[in-house]
Amino acid sequence: MAKEEDKKESGEWKEFFWNPRTHELLGRTASSWGLILLFYLVFYTFLAGMFCLTMYIMILTLDDYQPTWQDRLATPGMMIRPKGEFLDITYNIENTESWDVYVQALDSFLAPYNNSQQALSNYNCPPDNYFIQEDSGEVRNNPKRSCQFNRTQLEECSGLSDHTYGYQEGKPCVLIKLNRVIGMRPGKDGQSPYVTCGAKKEDSDKIGELMYFPPNGTFNLMYFPYYGKRAQVNYTQPLVAVKFMNATMNTDINVECRINSNTITNFSERDKFAGRVSFKLRINTKN
Repeated sequence: MAKEEDKKESGEWKEFFWNPRTHELLGRTASSWGLILLFYLVFYTFLAGMFCLTMYIMILTLDDYQPTWQDRLATPGMMIRPKGEFLDITYNIENTESWDVYVQALDSFLAPYNNSQQALSNYNCPPDNYFIQEDSGEVRNNPKRSCQFNRTQLEECSGLSDHTYGYQEGKPCVLIKLNRVIGMRPGKDGQSPYVTCGAKKEDSDKIGELMYFPPNGTFNLMYFPYYGKRAQVNYTQPLVAVKFMNATMNTDINVECRINSNTITNFSERDKFAGRVSFKLRINTKN
């Protein structure tokens, strides 16, 4: 009996797959399969067309040179160079290899700032004023020019007079840059934003004297506003160099640098890189 039932079930499955009497495949005739396939073809073609039309309309609303909406913070982020692991700069004066990695990183970072390269690519702007390059109605003023930031402005931290950037003698230089924010004007009434650095409260007696280049640690107004990478292809971010003249050796120094401006006043406690940057400096003198 069991064998007969198995044969019966096997025959039913074969007949379901292909019924020679009704010419049905999986329970449907050829015309039925044709109609259902035609329905799905039309349905998915319509969906694809709607998606393409929606994307096309959205693209028409976008500006190739400036984002329609920006979700960045009003306070720009800050970063340092050289950038060690976890923003630590730790080295031993007697161990050349320990600080040479920082020197090489600064050489590579500052290569585009060479005076000859800047003279070829960028414009010699009048200082202390915004370099405004607005469009004229529908006429695009592109590509926009960018102002020169010459490496020599960093003076003792340029790597030109001292190719070790002070690391060899225990007076290291750290470069600070503001993140790019399209349209930002970080000052008013002719006052340029400037950088100040200091040690955390517990390390205040260890940091020693600081020197800033350019003088007073300013980001000159002529480097703002920024119009975007596509509109301002040769834009060079301004830098501020901080030189630690007599930091205490063989100890950790927790340093915080921040931007000071009469238009940037809000600093988020949640975002430690908004308008400021913290890093650890340790200069060892013993093997």
